[in-house]
Amino acid sequence: MPTIPKGSNIYSKAETAKPLPTIPTGSNIYTRKVTPSPSHPVTRHPTTSHKMYHTLKRLLDIIIATLALIILSPVFLLVIPILRFTGEGEVWYRQKRVGYRNRHFHILKFATMLKDSPKLGTGSLTTRNDPRVLPVGRFLRKTKLNELPQVLNVLRGDMSLVGPRPQMEVDFLKFPKPVQERIYDARPGITGIGSIVFRDEEKLLTESGMEPHAFYEQHIAPYKGALELWYQQHASLRTDLLLLFLTGWVVVFPGSQLHFRLLNGLPERPEWLSVRQ
Repeated sequence: MPTIPKGSNIYSKAETAKPLPTIPTGSNIYTRKVTPSPSHPVTRHPTTSHKMYHTLKRLLDIIIATLALIILSPVFLLVIPILRFTGEGEVWYRQKRVGYRNRHFHILKFATMLKDSPKLGTGSLTTRNDPRVLPVGRFLRKTKLNELPQVLNVLRGDMSLVGPRPQMEVDFLKFPKPVQERIYDARPGITGIGSIVFRDEEKLLTESGMEPHAFYEQHIAPYKGALELWYQQHASLRTDLLLLFLTGWVVVFPGSQLHFRLLNGLPERPEWLSVRQ
């Protein structure tokens, strides 16, 4: 059996793993169809501190999700009968989403739209004053109460409290390829930096002057992807706690830009987003 000489490389150059491209500081990601990726190679091995962080994060997820389920149980008891006796009588909305390591799972929400909404109007995207949204659902969506059932997804391990929002397959494919490959290296979350920055995504889609899916793919998806890759590079318990705080803050103060002051190194905000906020 032949031996391999010491120091030789048994892999061809074409098979050698290369780091994903990075974005230069201060550059505008909309001047060309490129989205930043983390500066570390794909083959990076998790460190001890990295493993410790994920262990503590999971423990925190379980504790907070359990407490939220107990403390917010009166909200569940109030919303459930209201939904049952209004609109179409549906309480729960269960939908397939792309999750951790790009594996699919079913997300759980309170029903806020017509049953066949994905097949109607703008499909997977919701615009301002969308006729598919039911009256009670409009309030639930504005206050983000429709997301509360996802604490069950957190307890199951499908999701975390903080992470990139899980997308429908059709919207996941709007991310540039480098983002698709890395965005769900982090477990999807109930909230995250993308959710905070795009607090009123419906307004942006409505006022863009473009077809919603085209605007999402050309503008929102690249910048949202850059934000979520920033999160992976800066993931820590401190960052997670800050993002939980900022989530509550932007619900109370929707026009606030506090996140751009508190979080260091965020990807440069594109001009079209600055104008509309």
